[in-house]
Amino acid sequence: MVISAETADDRSGLDLPVSRQCSLLGLARSTYYYESKHKESDLNLTLMEEIDRLYLAHPENGSRMMTKILRRRGHEVNRKRVQRLMQLMGLRSLAPQPTTTKAHRTIRNTPTC
Repeated sequence: MVISAETADDRSGLDLPVSRQCSLLGLARSTYYYESKHKESDLNLTLMEEIDRLYLAHPENGSRMMTKILRRRGHEVNRKRVQRLMQLMGLRSLAPQPTTTKAHRTIRNTPTC
């Protein structure tokens, strides 16, 4: 559970110091003041909005096709970036995925006695 400074300051009815609030919640004070270093840039947020619109129109497109479309629209992106953003957004292509662990038809999994 992460508490930000804004949510704690909104509760003006409580006059408890930060250290007391954190001890009541069982948190370290450093958690209260923590700011994530992994905030997405404005460019990435713009790309994520664009990817979302493209995905809603064509959910069968994967990262390769998304990269091609984004490049045609003037964005300078590579496939790894698009893959990372799609993974962050929880998007996967609806196209059939490779089945690499399928057994051969002639091989039977019968016990040998």
